[in-house]
Amino acid sequence: MDVLPLLLLVAGSAAVAGFARRTPVPAPLLLVAAGLAVSYVPGVPGYELDPEIVLPLVLPPLLYTAATDSSYLDLRAHMRPIALLSVGYVLFATLAVGWAAYLIVPSLPLPAALVFGAVVAPPDAVAATAVARRVGLPSRITTILQGESLVNDATAITAYKVALAAAVGEGATWAGGVREFLLAAVGGVVVGLVLMVPIHWLRTHLNEALLQNTLSLLIPFVAYGIAEQVHASGVLAVVVVALYLGHRAWEVDFATRLQEEAVWKMVAFVLESAVFALIGLQLPVVLKGLGQYQGAQAAWYAVAVFLVVVAARFVWIYPATFLPRILSARVREREGSPTWKGPFIIGWAGMRGVVSLAIAFSIPLTVDGGVSFPDRNLLLFLTFTTVIGTLVVQGLTLPPLIRLLKLPGRDVQAETLAEANAQAQASRVAEERLDELLADDRNALPPPLADRLRSVLERRRNAVWERLGAVNPVTGETADDTYRRLSREMISAEREMFVKLRDHRYIDDEMLRTLLRRLDLEEAAAYREAA
Repeated sequence: MDVLPLLLLVAGSAAVAGFARRTPVPAPLLLVAAGLAVSYVPGVPGYELDPEIVLPLVLPPLLYTAATDSSYLDLRAHMRPIALLSVGYVLFATLAVGWAAYLIVPSLPLPAALVFGAVVAPPDAVAATAVARRVGLPSRITTILQGESLVNDATAITAYKVALAAAVGEGATWAGGVREFLLAAVGGVVVGLVLMVPIHWLRTHLNEALLQNTLSLLIPFVAYGIAEQVHASGVLAVVVVALYLGHRAWEVDFATRLQEEAVWKMVAFVLESAVFALIGLQLPVVLKGLGQYQGAQAAWYAVAVFLVVVAARFVWIYPATFLPRILSARVREREGSPTWKGPFIIGWAGMRGVVSLAIAFSIPLTVDGGVSFPDRNLLLFLTFTTVIGTLVVQGLTLPPLIRLLKLPGRDVQAETLAEANAQAQASRVAEERLDELLADDRNALPPPLADRLRSVLERRRNAVWERLGAVNPVTGETADDTYRRLSREMISAEREMFVKLRDHRYIDDEMLRTLLRRLDLEEAAAYREAA
C-alpha cells in the first residue's frame, strides 16, 4: 500500500487549513478550492473517494467530536425544529430533488432519480457552523444547525438504501421502506442507549488518562460498527453515545479531560481538513466517466439541480417554521415568534459536503443482470457540482449576508455576567467546604498555606467579574487580561532559567521535564485561550 499520497493529502490539507485561519475565508472553502486547483497539477496522485473508508472510518469520529461538544440540554430544548430539518426536510428533499432530476434529465428513470435525491439531501453543517461561530450567530440558530448535522446523515443514508433497493429491482415498497427506516432509526438509538452506560462506567473506572483516551478513540468506531452489524443506524448510535458521554464528562478526572480535548481537536482538524480537500480532488474522477454528457448540456443539468436543491430548502423551512406557530398556541408560547431572517439564514446555510459524495460513490456500477446503473457517472457529476456549488456560492455569501441582515449576535456581556454569578456561587460553596475541612485537626495547615488556598479561590471568583470592568486605556486590556499576560511572562522567565540550568548540567532532562510540566499546568490555569 502506497502511503505517500495519504501523507501528502494530510500534510497539504493541514497546511491550507492553517493558512485559512489567517484569512477571512472559511477553511472549508479554501480547502475545496485548493483541492480543485491541485487536481489539475500534472503528476498529482489520483484520489478517488472510497465510501468504504469515509462512511465507517471518517464519519464516526467527526460525528463523535461534534456531538460531545454539543449541549444535550440545548438540543433537547430545540428538538422540534431539529427533527423537522434532520428528518422531515431530508425526506422532503429526497422526493423534491429526485422528482426534479427526473424531469430535468430525460434519460433518468424515477427510481434512479430518487437515489440521487437521497444522495444530495443532507446538508453538511461543518462549514455553516464554522461561519456561524466566526460571525457570532445567535446561539439558537447555531444549535439548530449543529443538531441537524448530527442526525440528517442517518436519515439520508437510510433513504438512500430504500431508494437504491427500488432502483436495482429488489421489490421495495413504500411500506417496506417506512419499516426499514423506522427499524434503522429505532435500532440506532437503542444500540446507543445500550452502549452508553457501560462505556461511561468503564471510562470512570479506568485509572489512567492514557487508557481512558485510548478508549475514547475507539468509542465512535465501536458504536458505529455494532449498530451497522445489526442493520441499525450507526450514525444515530454514535450520536446517542457521544451526547451522553459529553453530558457526563464532568465525572471523568481532569487529566483525561485535558488530554481528550487536545486529542479530539487534533483528530477533528486533520479529518475535516482532509475531507474538504478530498472533495476538490474528485474533479478528475467525476469528469473521467461523464461520457455523452458534455459541455453546455452537463452544465445546464448542474445549474438546474443546484437551483432546485437551494430552493427546496426554503420551500420546506418557512412552512416548517411558521405553520406550527400558527396552529399551536403552545409552540407560540414556548418558542416565541421569529422574524423571517433566522429561517432565511438557516435555509442559506444548507451546504452539502463529503457525506453526499461518499454516498454517491457507493452507487453500484451495475444492477440486476449486469446492466449499468442508469446515468451513474452523470449522478456523480451532479453530486460533485452541487457540493461545490453550495460550498462556494452559499459559503462565500453567508458571512456578508449575516452582516447585512443584522441578526442579533451573542450577548457577550450577559454570558459573562452569568459566568460570574455561577463562579460566585461555586466559590461560596468551596469556601464553606474549606472551612469545614480546616476545622478538623486532621487537616491542620500552617496559616500561609491556608491563606494560599483562600487566595486561589478568591482569584477564581474575581477573575470573571474583572472581565466586566473597565479596560486599560493604554493597552485595551481588562485587569484579568493583564494578570494573565504578566503570569505568562513570569512563567516564561522561569522556563528559560530551567533550560539554562539543564544546559549547564545543574539538572538533568528528566527533572527538566517534571519542572516544565508543572509550569505548563500553572500556565493553563492562569491563561485561558479564547475559544
